[in-house]
Amino acid sequence: MKNTPELRTWLDDLKLEHPVVIAGPCSAETEDQVLSIAHQLKDTDVSYLRAGIWKPRTRPGNFEGVGAIGLKWLKKAKEETGLKIATEVANRTHVEMALEHDVDMLWIGARSTVSPFIVQEIADALEGTDKFVLIKNPVNPDLSLWLGGIERLYKSNIKNLGVIHRGFSSYEKTKYRNIPEWQIAIELQNRFPDLPLICDPSHITGKRDMIFDVSQTALDLNYDGLMIETHMDPDNAWSDAAQQVTPESLVQIMKDLKIRKETDPEGEYTTKLGNLRAQIDVIDNTLIDLMGKRMKVADEIGQLKKDRNVAVLQTKRWNEILGKMILEGEHHGLSEEFVLRIFKAIHQESINHQEKILKK
Repeated sequence: MKNTPELRTWLDDLKLEHPVVIAGPCSAETEDQVLSIAHQLKDTDVSYLRAGIWKPRTRPGNFEGVGAIGLKWLKKAKEETGLKIATEVANRTHVEMALEHDVDMLWIGARSTVSPFIVQEIADALEGTDKFVLIKNPVNPDLSLWLGGIERLYKSNIKNLGVIHRGFSSYEKTKYRNIPEWQIAIELQNRFPDLPLICDPSHITGKRDMIFDVSQTALDLNYDGLMIETHMDPDNAWSDAAQQVTPESLVQIMKDLKIRKETDPEGEYTTKLGNLRAQIDVIDNTLIDLMGKRMKVADEIGQLKKDRNVAVLQTKRWNEILGKMILEGEHHGLSEEFVLRIFKAIHQESINHQEKILKK
C-alpha cells in the first residue's frame, strides 16, 4: 500500500476546525436512549453518532447487542438530528444490513482485525464503497496484522479509509484497560502519514476520569479525531458502564482539550515540535514504567538473596550485563559512555532496593 492524498479526502471534505469526534453509547439499548443521546449531541462538536448494534463478548451470556432493530433507531436519529451515524461490523451480513440503513461510517473491531478471513470478508462486502471505513488495531500488539487489514481494505478499492487506536490487551494489570502502546500507532502514522488516525480513549482507559488525559496525548501526537463512548446515564449502561461519559462531560472535555493548528510556517514548526515532544513524553513514561517493573524484580532477587544468605553484589553477573548492554547500545547508535552512565545508575538503584530487603 502506498501513501496517497486520497486517504485524507474525507477528512478535508468535512471542513472541521476541530478533530473528528465520534460519540455515542457503547451499545444501543432502546430507541428512546439512542434518540435522547443523539439530540443531546447534535449541537456539539460531534460529527458522527456511534452505537454498538452487535457486541462481541469474550464469554457467552453477556449482553451481545440488540441486533438489526438498533439500525432503525440509528437511522431515525440521523433523520431527526442530521448527525451522521456509525457502527461496528463483523461479517458480510452486518455490512449488508448497515448499508441498507444508510450507515455513514463502519468500523471493524479489534477482535475482528485479528482474523484475516473476517477482514477479507468485510472488504469483499464493501468493495468500491464510498462509505467511511475504519479498522481498529488488533487486540494483540501486532503492527503487521493491523497493516494487513488496512491493505485488504485498500485493495478492495475503499478510498475513505482510516484507523482507530484503541489500545492492546495484556496479561499485566496496569492503570489502563488496554495498554496504549503509543509507539505502535506512531510507527503506523510514520509509515502512512496520510491515513486518518482516530483515538479511542474509552477502550484504552476503561475509566471515564482518564479519558481527557489520553485524548490530549492523542491530539499532541497529531491524531485526527477521537471516538468517545457517551451515555446519558453511564452508571446504568448495559455495557462498559465505567468508561462512558455523559454528553455534558463530553462537551467539557472538548472545550478543555488543546488543539494544535498549523496556521503559518512558524505554526507548522510549533506543531511538528509539539508532536515530536509528545512522542518523547510517551517514551519517557514507558521508560519509567519499565524501570519500576525492573526494580520489582530486583526486590524479588533481594528477598531470594536474603533467604539464601547471598551477598548483594555479584561482580561476574554485573560485568556480563555491562558488556552485553554496551554492544546493544552500539547497535542503536548510543555511545559506550552513555550506556555505562545509565546502567551504573540502574545498578546502584537495584543495589539500594536489595539492601533495603536485606536490612528488614
